[in-house]
Amino acid sequence: MAASIILKGLGSHVPAQRLTNDDLAQMMETSDEWIRTRSGIRERRIAGPDENPSDMGAEAGRKAIAQAGLKPEDIDLLIVGTMSPDLTFPSTACIMQNKLGLRKIPAFDVAAACSGFLYILEVGVAMVRSGGYRNALIVGTEKMTSMLDWKDRATCVLFGDGAGAAVLTRSDEKDVGVIGSILHTDGSSVGMLYQPGGGSACPPTVASVEERKHFLKMNGKEVFKVAVREMEQVIRDLLAQHHLTSAQVALVVPHQANIRILDALATRLEIPMERVFVNIDRYGNTSAASIPLALDEARAAGRLRPGEYIVLVAFGAGLTWGATLIKWHS
Repeated sequence: MAASIILKGLGSHVPAQRLTNDDLAQMMETSDEWIRTRSGIRERRIAGPDENPSDMGAEAGRKAIAQAGLKPEDIDLLIVGTMSPDLTFPSTACIMQNKLGLRKIPAFDVAAACSGFLYILEVGVAMVRSGGYRNALIVGTEKMTSMLDWKDRATCVLFGDGAGAAVLTRSDEKDVGVIGSILHTDGSSVGMLYQPGGGSACPPTVASVEERKHFLKMNGKEVFKVAVREMEQVIRDLLAQHHLTSAQVALVVPHQANIRILDALATRLEIPMERVFVNIDRYGNTSAASIPLALDEARAAGRLRPGEYIVLVAFGAGLTWGATLIKWHS
């Protein structure tokens, strides 16, 4: 039997500055009612000019390490999920390793957009389970507001900044922790949600800046349809793989993209919204940070109970999506 890998500690961090829908209405043609009815968002957090993803991630990481009852020297692997890195290179993980005061351990980024936390969770579980590492710190951190076009009200109202982290470790407790995961990618739909400028295919030029190519672009209607369909199916596949039904899931912790997506997903799975953790109203879409941020809040609220099944699910640019099944530990 494979070793149990548990999320021993959780932590999160959000910037202090709040940007409400009413604030946005002062900046562009929109309203609180328009944003809330279409997304479920009331406010989001905005990082300051000197507050980078590595800073937010380090804060979340410190809390996760402390909550796990460990010290920085106990961490021997760092994996960061982000689509808004501090720099093109080196990785945000390298910068964060230094800020956390970790040993000279392996540290690297994974770019899977809003599915980033599920991807780094899968990689971290495999590396800890291999026996080569004891305690892995995985961090989802995003400064989404750095890549938003504030003239595009269809996208700029949806995103916010923040970070969430977890410490993965082996446990002697049987049949707990991360039970299984299914991840998918469909690269045929890259143009549905992407940032056209900034990479080697479209390096920064005066023209690319003037054409606003360095901002996030999204076909919201198409993303909505595909997200609901694929997240439903991947959860069904994951539960079937482990001979479970949706009735046996105590809590779904989804990527916080849009309340209408979450409502539709719950309806299709016949899971009451009371069993779906929602905090999009306060943070908006924080991409790879959204699931670990929600998990940490669920822990603080006493909603992660020993022996209960929890499903994490996400969908993001790539297109990438997936689901992870966890049986919470004692």
